[in-house]
Amino acid sequence: MTRTVLFGIALLAGGVAPWLSGCDPDKSNGDTETESTPPNVDEPVVLPSASASAGPAYEREDLPKPDHVAETLADQREVMLDRMQGMGVATAAQADAIRAIMEKSRILGQGNPQAVQHPMTRRECLERRAKAEVKDEVQPRCGAPFMVPIYDPDQGTAEEASVCIDRYEFPNLPCDYPVTWVTTGEAQALCKTLGKRLCDAHEWEGACAGRLLDPEADYRFGPDRNTRRGLHNIKREIRWAYGPKKNHSLCATNSHRSKNCATSGWRGCGSNTYPAGAFPTCRSPFGVYDQHGNAAEHMLLPAVPAELGTNGGTGVPEMKGSWFIFAHFEAHIDDCRWRAPSWHDNEGMRHANYHLGFRCCRDVE
Repeated sequence: MTRTVLFGIALLAGGVAPWLSGCDPDKSNGDTETESTPPNVDEPVVLPSASASAGPAYEREDLPKPDHVAETLADQREVMLDRMQGMGVATAAQADAIRAIMEKSRILGQGNPQAVQHPMTRRECLERRAKAEVKDEVQPRCGAPFMVPIYDPDQGTAEEASVCIDRYEFPNLPCDYPVTWVTTGEAQALCKTLGKRLCDAHEWEGACAGRLLDPEADYRFGPDRNTRRGLHNIKREIRWAYGPKKNHSLCATNSHRSKNCATSGWRGCGSNTYPAGAFPTCRSPFGVYDQHGNAAEHMLLPAVPAELGTNGGTGVPEMKGSWFIFAHFEAHIDDCRWRAPSWHDNEGMRHANYHLGFRCCRDVE
């Protein structure tokens, strides 16, 4: 595990950038896909637990093809799928299911290869993690690689957790770039191919803050969305994944917005993200990376208990986290438990953007 670091203090800023909610004009002409239904595929392979005598087992760090630079979206997708299979994140059948979903979109991937300008290479990320001696311990409870259990430490243990979350943004690989230009519906379908689901808001927040709260109390079911949001935000615990004081320099926030990115369009807006996990200090108490910076993330916000992820995951879309320019421009509040306004309700499950990705959760017994 990475050593703990003491952090500096930065001021909390608010306000929403006027261009944050801009929709991709290319997608409005038919590029956006509605929610997909993935085919039945193999369940993730259950990982064996390490014996006490052997000591803990650690996740792999040998990302395949780290120096490959894709020139086309098709090439980018195929190499990403190769990496997912090579690292044990997806079986061949699951990779086929993911490919089928992605091929229905003209833009879903790790950013437009002709517009993206990543501030760090995969190779540089691997070297940074090796220098920092990053070791992510395998969590057998989750039954899949690169996942961690989330729970309330005052009420139980990791071995008793009923849900796990991806350590990294999809494709959930250390030192690969997050998938962006993905709708909420597509994100839900992609998670399902891996035997997972899109996380609920309280699960993402708990993974970030180091304590999973009871959803019945946390969501304050009953009032309308804005009222529930206000009640939650007023009483929320304010902290970041890395500690109680905001410090954007600890996370993947020092990239830039593309020069020609004026309307959040695919052609002009590069997903100028960092490789996942490139900042070992940007890590939650549970071991989840990049919940601040890199890509903001889709998840679901249930209005009633029947909409919880454990009951099928039919809540409305919610955006969590922050993204890769926050060291220069803080477009909105980004502490762990802050809940955003309903910026894209008119788009349902169809909103996508150059700075917006996702990660998955998995129910365990």
